[in-house]
Amino acid sequence: MKLLFGNKKNDLLSLLKKQDPAAQKIFYEQNVKRFLSVSKSYVSDLYQAEDCLIKAFCKIFKHIESFRGESNLDSWARRIVVNECLNFIKSHKTVFYLDEINQSFHEDIHESEIDCDFNAQELLDQLPDAYRMVFNLYVLEGYSHQEIADTLQITVTVSKTQLFRAKEKLRKIYFQQQKKMKNENVYR
Repeated sequence: MKLLFGNKKNDLLSLLKKQDPAAQKIFYEQNVKRFLSVSKSYVSDLYQAEDCLIKAFCKIFKHIESFRGESNLDSWARRIVVNECLNFIKSHKTVFYLDEINQSFHEDIHESEIDCDFNAQELLDQLPDAYRMVFNLYVLEGYSHQEIADTLQITVTVSKTQLFRAKEKLRKIYFQQQKKMKNENVYR
């Protein structure tokens, strides 16, 4: 498919608004890997994450006419992917929120012990759904705690608690992995 004008983004958008299948294919191919990564960061099961992504693309193409250009198209579409994942999680009711912060786990972090060779997605996949959702919305999507509370229908305090717990859990998982790797290297 050849785009006609100098501004390829606007050309693609205008063709998407006309429900052009070739434009939909281009948009899909340009974004599928990135949006699957986003979907996977919320829904840890790959098949369910793919289902969410497919539904999100269907909504993007169905509702492209409602895109007003107040943000860029990629941001608008990403938000649809995130919302589809959140809807999936809510519909399966697998998320539980706890209000109390348990600060029993604190480790001293020494920069010399930190190894930057790790897979962030593997770490995120090990978080409970509630922690992962709040962490992703706050850190990756830039939501405020009030926006998270409104989106997930929880209190601001619960949002802050879940973020705190997610960070602590990630730190704990990371240091456990580092300790395991050091032990494996000692025995080699």
